Amino acid sequence: MPSRHRQVTLATIAAAAGVSVATVSKVLNGRSDVAPATRELVRELLVERGYVHRSALREPVATVELQVEGPLCAYSDKIVQGAMQAAAESGAAVVVTSTDHLADGVSWARGLVEAGRRAVITLAVEPTPDQLGVLIQANLPVVVIDPLNVPAGPVTSVGPTNFAGGMSATRHLLALGHRRIAYLGGPATAGSNQARMHGYRAAMEEAGVPVPAEYVRTSGFCYPHGVQEGAALLDLPSPPTAVFAASDEIALGAIQVARSRGLRIPEDLSVVGFDDTQIATMTAPMLTTVRQPLREMGAVALRMALRLAGGESVESRHLELATELVVRGSSTAA
Repeated sequence: MPSRHRQVTLATIAAAAGVSVATVSKVLNGRSDVAPATRELVRELLVERGYVHRSALREPVATVELQVEGPLCAYSDKIVQGAMQAAAESGAAVVVTSTDHLADGVSWARGLVEAGRRAVITLAVEPTPDQLGVLIQANLPVVVIDPLNVPAGPVTSVGPTNFAGGMSATRHLLALGHRRIAYLGGPATAGSNQARMHGYRAAMEEAGVPVPAEYVRTSGFCYPHGVQEGAALLDLPSPPTAVFAASDEIALGAIQVARSRGLRIPEDLSVVGFDDTQIATMTAPMLTTVRQPLREMGAVALRMALRLAGGESVESRHLELATELVVRGSSTAA
């Protein structure tokens, strides 16, 4: 039987090229740890012997790892959608993984490289200095989306204009005639929380309205934190008539506890959130909130990751995208 009709296997290709079967497998999977001359020889033999079509031997698609803390929710879903759309437009691919924390060690970074990742994007998971070190050694650029704190060192990040968003939310409540305005924030040490709180304080100072210490409460960004801290506000001898919450989930928690005490929203308590996720329009009345450009943040992060993976430079290590106040039914005149 002529040789061209014999079954072509990785072993026969390896024997013809004078390399190991593992090396042929690496070429097929687009691995970069094969000498260029060897890779080209193996590719020519694969085509010549009819193992695969030439179209399957093109350069591998650039793949970016997007690691998200915990399961996808309304907030992270929009960001992921933006990243995936930008990847499709760029001819790249995104692999989304859910994790409670980033892995560690050289083996973790090596595994990402061996899986064909060209860059890493993290959402709500911030790499430690040690994790950054192994990623840098592996030549994997990192982009952090909406970091709690702007990372130091050679890390690029994308986030919203938190300070401006805090100011616009508070100015809105002041314009409605409210003076007893409280702030319910996320973790006290989080940079994003501090920026939103400083925006709130700046607007109050601008209007000449004092802020009682008990009107500023920080805990976390989730619904239970809004319930807990909202209850503490309503227990005050002089409770606020309006609340600016640092996330939509906090806002909904505060609304729930207010309703449980017979208060009407917004007649008895006006509430403004931050994020403009889907839940902002799934409550009655719908939530007035500061809109983060979530899809755009995902898209920008993906494009920046691809540029860094290609050896290009970026204009800024931290890019802020504009926020926008969206007025709905949860806020009204005092």
